[in-house]
Amino acid sequence: MDQFWDNMYIQSAANYSVVILCVIVFLAIFELVTRYKNWEEIQNGNISVAMATGGKIFGIANIFRYSIEQNDSLVTMISWGVFGFVLLLVGYFIFEFLTPKFNIDHEIQNDNRAVGFIAMILSIGLSFVIGAGIS
Repeated sequence: MDQFWDNMYIQSAANYSVVILCVIVFLAIFELVTRYKNWEEIQNGNISVAMATGGKIFGIANIFRYSIEQNDSLVTMISWGVFGFVLLLVGYFIFEFLTPKFNIDHEIQNDNRAVGFIAMILSIGLSFVIGAGIS
């Protein structure tokens, strides 16, 4: 069985499958903490929500990229990925806290593209910082 898991094609497929599943779960969690429905807003053409959601997807994938590079075990890779996601989620709450003059979710839902862009860049930027911590 060890020979099966040592195959780099199997490892790549396993990592890919796990990351896809984690992205789906993590996006569902983000959906719970935001006041708008991501996919409904995107379907309605809300560019701000699309940018913010795209940033979250990029951020999650980037965190897992670092986790895959640094860990041989699938379980360890998942653990670091989950830890990185929690940090990304905390970053989102800090962003909301640091902008008391307006509500981030409300602005993004109203298609304020400046706020959507900053949310996207924040997710992407934090993913590199989190990834560096994993390395």
